[in-house]
Order: sequence, then structure tokens, then C-alpha cells
Amino acid sequence: MGDLSSSNSSGEGRTVPKVPIPGKRNILITSALPYVNNVPHLGNIIGSVLSADVFARYCRLRGYNALYICGTDEYGTATETKAMEENCTPKEICDKYHAIHREVYKWFNISFDEFGRTSTPQQTEVCQAIFKLLLENNWLSENTIQQLYCDTCKRFLADRLVEGICPTEGCNYDSARGDQCEKCGKLLNPTELKDPRCKVCCNTPHIRDTNHLFLELPLLKDKLVKYIESMSVAGSWSQNAIQATYAWLKEGLKQRCITRDLKWGVPVPHEKFMDKVFYVWFDAPIGYVSITSCYTPDWEKWWKNPENVELYQFMGKDNVPFHTVMFPSTLLGTGENWTLMKTISVTEYLNYEAGKFSKSKGIGVFGNDAKDTNIPVEVWRYYLLTNRPEVSDTLFTWSDLQAKLNSELLNNLGNFINRVLSFIAKPPGTGYGSIIPDAPNADSHLLTKKLAEEVGKYVEQYVEAMEKVKLKQGLKTAMSISSEGNAYLQESQFWKLFKEDQSSCNIVMRTSVGLVYLLACLLEPFMPSFSFEVFKQLNFPPEKASLCDEKGDIDRAKRPWEFLPPNHKIGTPEPLFKELKDEEVDFFRKKFAGSQAERAEAEAAKVAEQLKKTKVSGH
Repeated sequence: MGDLSSSNSSGEGRTVPKVPIPGKRNILITSALPYVNNVPHLGNIIGSVLSADVFARYCRLRGYNALYICGTDEYGTATETKAMEENCTPKEICDKYHAIHREVYKWFNISFDEFGRTSTPQQTEVCQAIFKLLLENNWLSENTIQQLYCDTCKRFLADRLVEGICPTEGCNYDSARGDQCEKCGKLLNPTELKDPRCKVCCNTPHIRDTNHLFLELPLLKDKLVKYIESMSVAGSWSQNAIQATYAWLKEGLKQRCITRDLKWGVPVPHEKFMDKVFYVWFDAPIGYVSITSCYTPDWEKWWKNPENVELYQFMGKDNVPFHTVMFPSTLLGTGENWTLMKTISVTEYLNYEAGKFSKSKGIGVFGNDAKDTNIPVEVWRYYLLTNRPEVSDTLFTWSDLQAKLNSELLNNLGNFINRVLSFIAKPPGTGYGSIIPDAPNADSHLLTKKLAEEVGKYVEQYVEAMEKVKLKQGLKTAMSISSEGNAYLQESQFWKLFKEDQSSCNIVMRTSVGLVYLLACLLEPFMPSFSFEVFKQLNFPPEKASLCDEKGDIDRAKRPWEFLPPNHKIGTPEPLFKELKDEEVDFFRKKFAGSQAERAEAEAAKVAEQLKKTKVSGH
């Protein structure tokens, strides 16, 4: 099933790298590369890596050949700026935060096949090769542009090193960045800002001429539109992705500058631009390709194989145009047969209690905080996924987390599984002595037959939702099976049947333990650690568990009594979830009410110290 045994966050410990298999569904999955200059918060986690992980696990559960690639996005201004703030090199910043990201995702059970980074020789190689093809095919032009220059810092200011008043009518946000206004979301050029100031020294920069290279998006428009029109339908793009993409097309595609006056980045292999690097929006999506090339030398079998590979990409809404307009244009411009994105799954924002999560302001729960609460990882995963902002922004609140844990996980799911397994585990005379009974003629037992029909429908709905990447719907549907199970137990009155009609009780208990198995399979993509524990209590090896039969058919879900053989001995039942009390909720709400920046920095310092020790010990 969903490869519970190998859910590490790095691809470490793997044997032979996966390659596409002829005749199988080959699915390449990426989540937006998290930027390396801070600790990821819950909004980042649900927005890309956790959502992609659920889909990757579902694909493995169905027996598809799935490869999940991610890594830290490490080049660009934000890294240089953070390095200046912390008085160290950009490389040291990247090493420090890459380690933090890796640890957070490991704790969240994110099952990457490869979690890499963009500051590698492979990134330089792939990026420069793509650039050279664009140059040869005449999709690039050279232009003089006006850019802000700071006399105090003696440098051209990259977009993120400039702040000022947003020029958009009706916005006027006074801390808009040079590349985008955080308040209204509009993409900007630094020279458009009113009253610009240098973020480093706060002085007013002035405009100066500088030469740069541009990608001719207007010339690539016909190829791009053809791709968007066919693939947005074939890949069932989410509505928010379609709207954001067509908004860009409607505004009219403009030439896009692909170089920057920076030191930290992929060098431009062109004699006139040796002192420049590629702009991070050009370089970052190429990271998916270069990280795959770190995973396997056969990376082209994934990335240049559109006939046999489907590419699914996961991200927050602010990343859409880079993946539906710029990255496809870049690949189309090379003239090579690239695997272009089939399906894009986009989330809106997850907000925190009374406001927004903010890396820069340190507001909200960060990845390392989740671990420190001692609330189990499956609870965090469940809550974030039931609250996944698929069509509109959603809100994280502690009281909602408490309600979902106590009513849905504890009283519905945990209660059902514990009732079934505890009754089977009772000594003979009062229960089954941990042995699953045989249940011939289960399909003619009226109550069981009715339940099996309902469960069969739910499993079909689950598969339909998951295939369309409607993860929240998939999770809700799986949980409905648990509610059906509880109702079935109540209606059957199994505790009376045990004394009055042993053969009917056998049918009810064998069917119910089959539902426990089925729930562990269906919920594995969402809560792998929960499923692992359930299979342990069932005394069944998780790696042998399967939703489908040998032919890949899911119809066996309509016969839940067949999932586990008669006379199979179960393990020891134990409660799966613990109640979250009011006083704990009050404590967490107060603890996380202030700025998280200090805690995030403390965590970063801890990791930096560990890295130093590792270097000293020679590992």
C-alpha cells in the first residue's frame, strides 16, 4: 500500500531510483519549492508539501508508479538579504534552513522520493542548458532597463531590497515590496513604487540604466495558449489556477527580465552578462528538474517523456503564474519534448486565529512549534487537511482543532476502531479471544448487505475525489465510512447478538474488523502514522495491506468481511486518540499569541549549532 515503510523526507535509504514503467500510470509530483530563508509555518505546509504528499501516498496506494520531488529554493535576493542580516554567507544560510525544513517535513511524515535543493552543480547545468536553447531559438532579447541603485550600499537593488507605497489605485500599502504587494497581491516593478527606500540602509535609491536579458513571452504566446487551452481541460485545473492564468493572458504578456545584478545565483553563461545571475523566478521551477537529476541520472525519462508521464504540481495561489505561464513558456521555447504540467492543484491561504500567517512578522504556528505541542502528527495532518483552503481562505483556530480532534477523531473514528478490536480481544465466553471469526453467508445478512452497498458507494466517491485531487472531499468521504460503522454497530446490537445469535454476531464482527482494515487503507495518505498503528493492532503487515485486489479492482470494498481471513489473530487494542482539554487549548492560544520570530530564530540557532558539531566530528 502507501509505502509506510519508507516515508522519510529525503529519499535517503532508497535502493534503485524509480523510472517510468511502460504500461503503468507514471505520475511525477512536485510541490512548490519552499523558500529557504525561514522556518515553514502551517500555511506553507498545507499549501504545498502536505497536499502533494497525500496525493503521492494515494497514488502508491493505488499501485501507480509515483515519484514525489521537492527541495529548498535557495537562490536570489531573499537569501542574500537574510545572510546580510545574520552576518554570514548565503551558503551558510541555505545549509542552516535546509536542515530545518528537512527536519520539519520529516516530523510531518512527508514521503518525498527526493528532497533536494537548488544551490547544486546540477541546477547550474540544467538551468544553463535551457538558457542556451532559448538563446539559439531566438526567444531572448537584450534591453537596457532602469533600475533602482543605492549610492550608500553601492549596488543595484533587487526587487525584494526595495520597499515603498503600492502604486495600485485604492491600495496604497506602505510596505509593498519591489516585486509584489503583499496586501493587494499585484506584481510590481521596483521603479513603480511611490517613495521607494532601500531595505538595508533606508535611504532613497535613484534610477540608473543597466543591461539585462528578457524572455520574449509575447512571441511564445501562441504555443503557450495552445498548451493552456488543452491541458487546463485535460488536467481539470482548479478554478483558482484557471482564473489566475487567464488574468495574466488578458492583461497581455510582456517581456520578462530573466537576469539580475546579484552574486548569489546561477551564473549567466554569456560574455556580456558574466557579472549577473538568473532571476529566481526563471531558475526556481527548473529546480524540479535538477533535483530529479540528483535523484537519478535517468531524469530525462521523467521530464522528457510526455507520452508516458503525467506531471501534477501543488502550490499556493501566489505561485500560479510562474507554473502556468512562465515555466511552460521556458520549456516550450527550448523546442524539446518536455513533460509539461498536466494538473495543477492550488490552495488559497490558511489564516491564523485573528490574522495572517507571516514569515516576515513571525505570526502563527511554525513547523517546529507543532512538534513541541506534543499533539500527535496525525492530528495536525488531519486538521490541516480537513481545513485545506481549496476554494477560499480558511482559518486555523485552536478551538476548531480541539473540536475536530475530540468529536471526529476520538469519538467517531477512534471509538469505532476501539469498540470493534476491544470486543474481539475479550476472552472467549465474553468475546473472541483475539481471533477473527468465520462468517459464511455474510452477503445474505440484511443489515450487513445494506452496509456493504453504502461502503462500496463511499469508496467509489473517495477514488473519484482523489483522482481529481479533491483531497478534502476524499478525507470527508473516508470518515463517513467510520460513521457508517458506528451506526452499524449500534443497529446490530452486537453485544446482545453474541449471546442470542452467535452466527449473526460473527458476521457483524468480521465485517466490522474489515471496515477497520479498510479505514486504515483509505486514511493512510492523510494520517500514515495512524494507519501504521491500526495495522499493528490488527497484527497485519502494513506493506501487505491493499485497497484493491490483485487486478487493481476496488470492488472488494463492497465485501468488507473478506479483507482479513477467518482465524486471524489480532494484536492488542489501545486507544488511538487522546482528548484535548479546554485548559490545554487556552495554554496554546496564549503561548502562540505573540510573535513567533524569536522562537523560529532559536530553532535556527539550535540547528546551526548541530551543523557545526557535525562538521567538527567529520561526518
